[in-house]
Parts: sequence; C-alpha cells; structure tokens
Amino acid sequence: MFARWLQRQWFQRRLTPALLFLLWPLLPLHALFVLVSGWQRRRAQPQRLPVPVLVVGNLTVGGAGKTPLTLWLARRLAARGWQPGIVSRGYGRRGDGVVAVTADSVASEVGDEPLLLARRSGVPVYVGRDRGAAARALLAAQPQVDLILCDDGLQHLRLARDVELAVFDGRGAGNGWRLPLGPLREPLSRLSTVDAVIGNFSGAATMLPPGVELPAGPAYFPMTLQPGRFERLDRPAAAVEAGYFAGRRVHALAGIGDPGRFFATLLGLGIDFVAHPFPDHHAYTVADLSFAGDDILLMTEKDAVKCLALVPGEAWYLPVEAELPPALIELVEEKLRGRQAA
Repeated sequence: MFARWLQRQWFQRRLTPALLFLLWPLLPLHALFVLVSGWQRRRAQPQRLPVPVLVVGNLTVGGAGKTPLTLWLARRLAARGWQPGIVSRGYGRRGDGVVAVTADSVASEVGDEPLLLARRSGVPVYVGRDRGAAARALLAAQPQVDLILCDDGLQHLRLARDVELAVFDGRGAGNGWRLPLGPLREPLSRLSTVDAVIGNFSGAATMLPPGVELPAGPAYFPMTLQPGRFERLDRPAAAVEAGYFAGRRVHALAGIGDPGRFFATLLGLGIDFVAHPFPDHHAYTVADLSFAGDDILLMTEKDAVKCLALVPGEAWYLPVEAELPPALIELVEEKLRGRQAA
C-alpha cells in the first residue's frame, strides 16, 4: 500500500508537502545515492560480448512498456535476417542465477515478463541478475544467435551495449527527481547518451511524455499498444471480442507499472468493470482473487502467466501488440550493422 501511495506522489509531477515531510530524513541518503551511482558509472568496466547488444530500458521505476517493445524488436529484427536472443534479470523471481526460460517455465522461477517473452517471441530467452553471464550462457547454448536484446538493462553497467533505447509511458518523468524523492533511477541528462527515446502513451506523434525534454542527439519515436482479442486463460485458443462482456459482471485486475493504462484500454473498448490495481510484478495468491467469485475476471497478459492455477472461474486476458514507426528498426539496424563492420 505504501509503495503504491509513494509512486502516486512521485508521478504527480511535483514534490508535495506530504512527500517532503515523509522523506526529508532521506535527503542525505539521496545525495549519497547520486554520488555513488555517478562514481559507479565512471568506474564501470563493461563486458563486451562477441555479438552486438541492444538494451531496452527506462529511467523511471516500474514498467513503461519495455516488454512489448522488446517483443516488437525481436520479431522485426528476425524478419530482417537476424537471429536474436533475449536476456533479462527476471525481476521478482526466486534466485539470482542464470536460467533458461521456456514456454513451460514457472513465473516465480524465471519472472513474469521473461516468461511472456519466451511464449510470444519464438527466440531463446535467458534470465540472470548478471546479464552478461546470462548472455554468455545463451550464446553457448544457442550458437546461431547473432544479437542480444537486453530487456530492462539500461542501468546494468557491467554489460557493454551497442544500442540503447529509453522508454517512457504516459506518466513521463513524474516530479523529475531521483529516488527516493522521485521516480527517476538516473537523471534526465542520461537521455543524451541513448540512441532513441520511445514514448508509450496516447499523445500525438510529435509530443513527448510529460516532463521529458529531449536533448540533442537521440531520435524520438511514439509507440502505441494495440489490443487484440481477449483469450481465455485456460483455453488460449478461445478468443472473443469486447462485446462478449456486455451486460455481464466483470472484474479487472492489473499488476503492471501503470494499472490505469490497462483499465483505460478496457473503458475504451466499452467494457464496464470493477477495477483492482496491484503492484507491478505482484505474486498473486488465491486470496488476492477472491473478489471475483462467479464473475468474469479480465487481466493483462503479464498477469495471466501467473494466474492460471489460481482462478477457478471464467477468466480472460488481453494481448497487446506494439506499433512503432518503421524508421525505428531502420535506425537500430544501422547501428547494429555499424558494430558488425567495426
């Protein structure tokens, strides 16, 4: 509860009196955090892999749309002749070691997002706290892989990279402050070193997410998430349109970085429901879902990989597909080809 309240304060785009009163004892810690992170960046000795590395990350805490973007990149690059593999930390899983992720893996052991990627991407997926070690294990097991996509690795300085993409959602940079006073993992000046900024929100193509100013250097690309048909949790082959839920008692849950984004999508589809937001990467229990009873339950695909054994009644999830300008893949491939030629 406190974590959700704190994030709401961060993303109000100002330092509220309540937040300042609560966190003012942490100001020295905040200053120390800034100094140490800067020192770590200057001292870092990145590990270079034998294949190019593309990192997808964000500057803010919580999800911003990295996983749909990673999936889009994997498919587009594979269509252009690359053979990508994906590495990720596997946030929220048990253990830190390197693990290969398959479609039959358990989310608590590999992480919800890597499991979703393994089921949807069709490429090898490995997780590990040390992304370099995970990538080396992947390359040893899958020697045909000629490109590593690192999902959520912008701050993982030990892994050298050739392309960096930074993603923001509609919450933008929040109040613009770094942790713990705001949602930023790194200062916004970090954007001057990335290759492109991706805006995952419903604004116009020329607009930046709130609070984000683009420095000279990186290109900007808008991203939208297009909903597909709802798929039944226990029978994915069964798919329905939003009209199926008209006039029925529906609950909706979302344990993502911004649950409101999922709820807004459902409202846009004309679905009437009771909303149940959960923290990002929430580890669901049967008790968490007891509110549903005999009613229909709707959820995100990221939640679905964790809820199959917990829902006795009728439950559906909504897959989404990222849509981005073709110019992004042109930029990415130009950078990757440059690494190969070097």
